[in-house]
Amino acid sequence: MQQPTLEHTTQSPETWPDVIGQARTLAETLPDLLVEAKHIANTVSAGWHGRRRAGPGETFWQFRPFTMGEPVKRIDWRRSARDDHLFVREREWEAAHTMWLWSDLSRSMAFRSRLASASKRDRALVILLALADLLAGGGERIGLTGLTRPTSHRNAAETIATTLSHASQPVSLPDTDAIGRFSEVVLIGDLLDPTEEIATWIKRVVASGARGHLVQVMDSVEETFPFAGRTEFRDPETGIRLTAGRAESWREAYQERLRRHRAELHELTRKAGWTFLVHHTDRPANEPLLALHARLADNVEAAAEPVKGMRGA
Repeated sequence: MQQPTLEHTTQSPETWPDVIGQARTLAETLPDLLVEAKHIANTVSAGWHGRRRAGPGETFWQFRPFTMGEPVKRIDWRRSARDDHLFVREREWEAAHTMWLWSDLSRSMAFRSRLASASKRDRALVILLALADLLAGGGERIGLTGLTRPTSHRNAAETIATTLSHASQPVSLPDTDAIGRFSEVVLIGDLLDPTEEIATWIKRVVASGARGHLVQVMDSVEETFPFAGRTEFRDPETGIRLTAGRAESWREAYQERLRRHRAELHELTRKAGWTFLVHHTDRPANEPLLALHARLADNVEAAAEPVKGMRGA
């Protein structure tokens, strides 16, 4: 029996009326999603402490104990006079970091079950816009991969929303030509493309010297496969239809296929030194934001180190 596939198949390009219709729907939705993203960004801002570290700059960061072998001129004598130890005044590293963001807006992302509060596309956009708002507030340079140049303006989220509202036919894996060394890439989508395509894309980003973070946005129904009886499945990307006489008999094979696909994604990101997290649309949108914050903060110290190659990926 043919099993349901998680991978997208290829077909002739969509007709222009379909593309225009999708673009109009996205343009109409984005203002509301931007408001929601701003609200979520505000709710998590208390736990968003930036990505500070010591380095060249003018802003005082902290005092730390003097280490033998350091130049004596680094000692802060006024602070040291109040204690029995010598202290060094550290400044905050102020070099802006470049963050490239991308959200998959292809047709498969429009899926929404009755259990979810939002479609995968809308949730991915909210995460992207909220992340842009928070990062811009911390002084980072934000760019939309393949569409905009990095900007450090505090209205980066608005700029990205405007750009997306005028974007042409969406793609799941964006162009990587503008990505450079020491930058970071955040890719948000259902990541159900063939793993070979995702591996090729990751290799290109790794070759540029950048680091990456993958966020897989899934509807809980896509995990549990609760279908039973005669059920028709349709591929939103190609329109191909597949009918199951007893859908419940496919559940175990489907879940195993999904498990293998996700394990392959884990392995790809592990070999690249990237991070990978899964978010379900029946969960609050602030959860992946806080998780991304932890992963981005962990990558700050490693940002200046050489990126390891992908062994066997």
